Amino acid sequence: MESTWVWIGIGLYFLVAISAALLSRSGAAEDMSDYFLGGRRMGGFLSAMSYSATTYSAFMMIGLAGLTYAGGVGALGFELLYLCGVTLVLIFGPRFWRVGRKFGYVTPSEMIGHRYASRAAATVTAIASFVFLLPYAAVQLAGAGYLVSGMTNGAISFTTGTAVVCFAAIVFAMVAGLRSVVWTDALQSVVMVLSATLVVVIVIHQLGGLSGFFSSLEDQPGALSVPGEGYFTLSTFIALSLPWIFFSISNPQVSQRLFTPGSMKDLRRMLIGFLIFGFIYTFVSVFWGFAARIHFPELEAADNATPTLLGSGLVPTPLAIIVMIGILAACVSTIDSIMLTLSSMITRDVVSTRRSERIQLAAGKAVIPVVAGLAFWFAQLQLDLIAVLSVSASAGLLVMVPPIIGAFFWRRGTSWAVISSVVTAGSLVLVLEATETLFLGQGSGVWGLATAVVLFLSVSLLTPAPTRRAEEFMAAAAGPRRRSRPRSASGVS
Repeated sequence: MESTWVWIGIGLYFLVAISAALLSRSGAAEDMSDYFLGGRRMGGFLSAMSYSATTYSAFMMIGLAGLTYAGGVGALGFELLYLCGVTLVLIFGPRFWRVGRKFGYVTPSEMIGHRYASRAAATVTAIASFVFLLPYAAVQLAGAGYLVSGMTNGAISFTTGTAVVCFAAIVFAMVAGLRSVVWTDALQSVVMVLSATLVVVIVIHQLGGLSGFFSSLEDQPGALSVPGEGYFTLSTFIALSLPWIFFSISNPQVSQRLFTPGSMKDLRRMLIGFLIFGFIYTFVSVFWGFAARIHFPELEAADNATPTLLGSGLVPTPLAIIVMIGILAACVSTIDSIMLTLSSMITRDVVSTRRSERIQLAAGKAVIPVVAGLAFWFAQLQLDLIAVLSVSASAGLLVMVPPIIGAFFWRRGTSWAVISSVVTAGSLVLVLEATETLFLGQGSGVWGLATAVVLFLSVSLLTPAPTRRAEEFMAAAAGPRRRSRPRSASGVS
């Protein structure tokens, strides 16, 4: 595809998105809650679309499509497990929302610090989040780089693509904080799902409809079976799936969104809208990977499946540009959310909470381009499959799961347990990932989570717990109890 068309598409996307971001402004943000949480007044539809755009990033149309290309139908089962894991929001979503309202939390690590009565616990979880989220932000930039480079056969370089998306993410985040990100997310998510679905319909039609599509897949060795040609072993499937099952509560850029809906009704609408969006987008991404496997079976890199398909001429150029915009938008959305979350954590939980809200807000804005710069540097390393690197980053965040579950359901949990489990298990994940070690054939996430659970439970039993704080927190999380209807003397109400 001619690079001119790609630049025109990027230019139009930037103009429309920046207009939406500017229109979202309702005066200057006065405090951390307004800038980073949208004033806790997000509606159900906006919350659902923003949650979807934040979650479904370069991982889907680049990563999941590439994983399908490399491993076949096993990628579908892996991603559907993520949707099953989202049901955790049914349990934790209302609890996050209630305690956020009650205690004014801005970040999930601030919530952990308050619940366990320990500033150090907040700081440790914030630093761990930074360490493991930075590679995930880099994945989004890498996805954008692969996309524009692959579509133009290298006429637009990988570095140029990552730089453009990095710049756009900084601009959108700085305009009005979460409010501008949410409005651009809503626009982006609609473009993402509609354009990608339309392309799938066109490609399948070119192959003779669904029957022709599946007949072609049957000729692809291992495409419709597990483990197929050997990519998806049981240990590989577990290593990839486990971080995704707990993604909705372990990844702070996602769990922070649970503080933002304006009401419990908006929270429910957010979850329902996200599940519908996710179900459609999952199948669309898998079909993309299969289509690329049919048409281009000899690709050197699986992550080039989507860019090659878009730049091949099989898809009309205007529609290919729209799909490209949707994918770039997904990348930008996730980077925006990560930048906002990490900058709020660093300012709120690492530097100081004793300074005024205005000073904290100014510091948080200053951190945003720093985070973006580090992610840009990391993206230039061009490591591994997009999907695998995404899961590797999330594997480290599994160490947050025991403290979060304990915060809501176990009074005996202690700050020393949080600190020891996060530091030790997080370090173990880093070592296993850096050395590419599969201990007993299992991935780093399995051992990280197991270590975190054992340490959290054992250290909690050996150290004093903040019982009064725990009871206050858990009571707020549970919400007001419903009064039972009085019964008559005969026992009939």
